[in-house]
Amino acid sequence: METFSPEAPHSSAASTNGSPAVSSDSPGTATSSSSNAFSATIDGRPSQQHPAPPPSVPAACLACRGKHLKCDGNTPCSRCTSSATECIYVASRRGYKGPRRNAAQNPNKRHASSSPPYSGPTVESCPMMLGHTPVSIPAPSLSAFNPAIVLPEQSPVSYAPTPALNHAGLYRNSFASPLDSNTMAPPNTMALTTSSAIPHVQPPVTTLAERCFDAFYHYFHAAHPFVLPKEYFLRLLKEGNTPGLNVVMAAIRYIGSLFLDAGPAKATYLEEAIRQCYLPTTTKDGFLIQALLLIIIGLDGSCQQEKARELLADCERFAIEIDLNKRQFASLHGHGNPVVEESWRRTWWDLFVCDGMIAGVHRITNFLLFDIQNDVGLPCEEQQYLTGRIPPPAYMEDFDDQLFSGEDREFSSFTYRIAAIRNLGRMMRMPQIMYPGDDTISRIEALLTNWRLHLPESKRDDLNKNCKLDEMMFQAHFITHACTIMLHQPLSQLDSSPVQAVNSCAPHRPVPSGDNFNAHTRHTITAACEISKMVTQAVPIIQHTHFFTCVVTLSSIVHLSKWALYFIEDEEDLRQQIRLNIGALNKLSKVWKAANTAWGQVKGVAQEIYREKKAHQISPAFWVGFTQEQMISSIQADEGIMSEFNSMLTQVTQAP
Repeated sequence: METFSPEAPHSSAASTNGSPAVSSDSPGTATSSSSNAFSATIDGRPSQQHPAPPPSVPAACLACRGKHLKCDGNTPCSRCTSSATECIYVASRRGYKGPRRNAAQNPNKRHASSSPPYSGPTVESCPMMLGHTPVSIPAPSLSAFNPAIVLPEQSPVSYAPTPALNHAGLYRNSFASPLDSNTMAPPNTMALTTSSAIPHVQPPVTTLAERCFDAFYHYFHAAHPFVLPKEYFLRLLKEGNTPGLNVVMAAIRYIGSLFLDAGPAKATYLEEAIRQCYLPTTTKDGFLIQALLLIIIGLDGSCQQEKARELLADCERFAIEIDLNKRQFASLHGHGNPVVEESWRRTWWDLFVCDGMIAGVHRITNFLLFDIQNDVGLPCEEQQYLTGRIPPPAYMEDFDDQLFSGEDREFSSFTYRIAAIRNLGRMMRMPQIMYPGDDTISRIEALLTNWRLHLPESKRDDLNKNCKLDEMMFQAHFITHACTIMLHQPLSQLDSSPVQAVNSCAPHRPVPSGDNFNAHTRHTITAACEISKMVTQAVPIIQHTHFFTCVVTLSSIVHLSKWALYFIEDEEDLRQQIRLNIGALNKLSKVWKAANTAWGQVKGVAQEIYREKKAHQISPAFWVGFTQEQMISSIQADEGIMSEFNSMLTQVTQAP
């Protein structure tokens, strides 16, 4: 048989004399054949001479192997030559069992099914080998994306130093979520080390103060949007040349703590916020007005109404002293920043609105700012404020004259909120209404009706063009509905004596009963139902202003007064209105203590009405004058509403 050169493939078949031949399929190195014996020295001694190995049987090419035919081993082989096919040899992996060393001695041991060792670059250049030191990664592939990355060839690696904190406890070099000063660098700050272990970066841990800051902007800011938007607030805070922001930050922490499980920190934040407002070194400026207004809203919703009225009197006096009610204040103190100028305009108008709401729902103060002259520009739309695209401001005279001037100009939702609270101020300045036909009623009703009639199409409901809740229009609508109830309820035929215990927001107003529903009764019931319908908006109810609590309570007084009557035609609808109102007060009570008080009073009155209805049905005198059919129908209707309402009260009581 012809002898093949070392370049030719070799098989694993045994030699003719029984000694095994070295195969190219094995992990070792194949030896070349020779007619003479070879010699070598081991430890200086001549080795034993061996005869040359016999010719080996070549491995089959792929074509012969696939057909299970004998291959002559030529390149190309005779079969591939005759069939004009490509002749390809591939080393076989048959019989490979991997390294023979013990696994304990060789931690890199492969399984028998693993591939043979890579015969390319040496093992030292492969970073994936276990226990091997990682190799350097080219700098442009990482540092080009993040300048904070430290490469191995530089000095010993360490994490980026923690940025300095400002007075608010927030990082001054970042607008991202605030980080605790004890945490390491943010997760996106990558570091490479020369050690085999990759350092574990702990996620940032925020402090309570930082979570309160985030909660303020998430839950509260949209309901009273006069503080700077979050991005702009942090930017000024970073610059560090606006000391008034520290006073606002203290008030923000207090408001944010109301939405969190902050425990004793709520009282601590409140004391600190008030302390900073009245420090001798605190400047009387727009930031002080913002901080005081935030505290006033928080105190009023937390059943500290007397303290809130004291701060409100100071806040209004300070605002007038610094000319916040003047047109030029925004430009003089805005430092050429349109967003800051808009914030000053909004601060005045939100103070104006809150003064009116407090006066309307509690009926103790007299809406002082309604009589103060002002020419402050009107706020822009919320999205324009949040994004910093501030248009030139319109003014109240433009709004009042729009119908007669012929100008086709759109006004913001905030403006319609201001217009709604102005109607409340006008109603409070009217003389006392003595009888149902008083002309005063017609004038106020004309104001309320005109407000509704002249709303543009985009402002007729509480959703904006993106189908998201427009909180400013939401408040504008419920202010108008509340004005309607306050105007017409005293002249309605709904006896208010059964609900005199519901006085958490305002003192009880006695209303005499009557035999028939007059026009005032219809206005009152319609407005109360519209308020209940507002509860159904697809938005977490705690994100509304807390003043919605007293508006829902006012609506509940109307519903309960009607439910106390013995004959109810639309009892199914009434049951749903009461259900909505109690559920809304229950949700609001998770944040606002005033809502919890109102919820308990409304629930107690409902249970009392339930018991009285049951007692009247038992008395035979109650059914005098009823036919048998009327009696059966009335009993079934009352039993249905009582049973379901009692079940609903139990569910609300047991709710977490």
